Amino acid sequence: MKLCALCKKEAVVDKYFTKKSVCPHCKGDLHICLNCRFYSETSHNKCLEPNAEFQRVRDKANLCEYFAFKETNSIPPDREKEEAGRRLDELFKK
Repeated sequence: MKLCALCKKEAVVDKYFTKKSVCPHCKGDLHICLNCRFYSETSHNKCLEPNAEFQRVRDKANLCEYFAFKETNSIPPDREKEEAGRRLDELFKK
């Protein structure tokens, strides 16, 4: 599952994903460092990809050729309550 780093809601990325794609929920850019699997707060230039060019702004669209959308297994915050209720129902189902 892919989550928008700006609003933490699920971002659907299809074959039409481009550097100009925006989140359907918050309308923020999706092709940003914060959404990239190579982004690392503690790495040099905040990027694990050594060949990537330095990006000064990390929350706006950029032209980085190494961008790869970060995958997560966590549940988006807006669906946590719903998922917890479903699991509780399953646990006590007779």
